[in-house]
Amino acid sequence: MSPTPTPTHRASLAIGDEAAAKRVVDVLTEIFFDGDAAVAAFEQPDGRWDVTLHFADAPDQEFLKGIITETAGPGIADTLVFDSVEAKDWVKASLSDLVPVPAGRFVVHGGHDRDRVPPNKLAIEIEAALAFGTGHHGTTRGCLLLLDHVLKGSRPKRMLDLGTGTGVLAIAAAKALHRAVLASDIDPPSVRVARENAGLNEAGHHVHAIRATGFAAPDFAKWAPFDLVLANILANPLRQLAGPMARHLAPRAHVILSGLLTPQAPAVIAAYRARGLVPVRHLRIEGWSSLLLRKCSL
Repeated sequence: MSPTPTPTHRASLAIGDEAAAKRVVDVLTEIFFDGDAAVAAFEQPDGRWDVTLHFADAPDQEFLKGIITETAGPGIADTLVFDSVEAKDWVKASLSDLVPVPAGRFVVHGGHDRDRVPPNKLAIEIEAALAFGTGHHGTTRGCLLLLDHVLKGSRPKRMLDLGTGTGVLAIAAAKALHRAVLASDIDPPSVRVARENAGLNEAGHHVHAIRATGFAAPDFAKWAPFDLVLANILANPLRQLAGPMARHLAPRAHVILSGLLTPQAPAVIAAYRARGLVPVRHLRIEGWSSLLLRKCSL
C-alpha cells in the first residue's frame, strides 16, 4: 500500500498592477529556490495578477508577509492567504509552462522542451524549482547575453562562476569553450544541484563546483588569476566582493555582474571602478541590470 500523499502548503495573493506583480515574483524567486518553493504568476481577464507559491513544508507566514510588504506595500500584503492543497509535483507543474529562452548562442530549456532547441544553438537543460536560474529571470538572461558578447572576441582560459546557483552560467561557459570552470556557492544544496545539472548537460568533467564563501576557499588561489568571472548574486555582496575579486583577476579580465536592480547599478559600478575595472556594457532587462566590466591593464 502506497503512503498517503502529504498535502503541500500554499500562499497566494492578488496584485492589480503588472509591474508590481513582476517585482514580487522577482524577489520571491531570489529568496526561494532549489525546491524550497514553486512560484507562479497568472494574469486574469480583468488585468489582475494572481501570484501563488507552493511549499513542501509550512512557510514562515510573518516572514513572507514582511517580504511582500517591503516589495509591494501593505495593501497587497493584506491579500496574502495561506492554505494547503493536495499533493502534486508543483515544481514540474510550474516548469511545464516555461518555454525555451534564447540568449545569444544559448538556449535555456527544461527537459520537456528538449526537442524544441534549434540545432545551431547551445542547449542548456535546467530543471530548477523556479524561473530564477532557468534563464527566465532577467538577470540570468542578461549574463548569458553578455557572455555571448565576450566570447565573440575572446576565449578566456580561467573562468569562475561565483554564486553559481543552478550552475547555468558555468555550464554555458563550459559548453561554449570546452574548458574547465570553477563554480562556487555558499549554499550546499546549490552546489549539489549545479553538479547534477552539469552532469545532465554533459559538462560534469568541466564544471568544478565547490562550497565557498566569497574568495576564502583555497581553490580560488589555485585557479586564479581568472580571465572571466560571472557573478549573478545581489548588489550588496557584489560591492563587498569588489576588492577580493579584483585581486584574483588577470590583466584585461572580463567580469559579468548581475542580480542588481537597475537603480543599484551605479553604486556597484563605482565599487569596481575604484579597483581598476571599467564598465563596457550595461543591459537592462525587466528592471534588472547586468554589467560587463573589464580590468584595466597595468
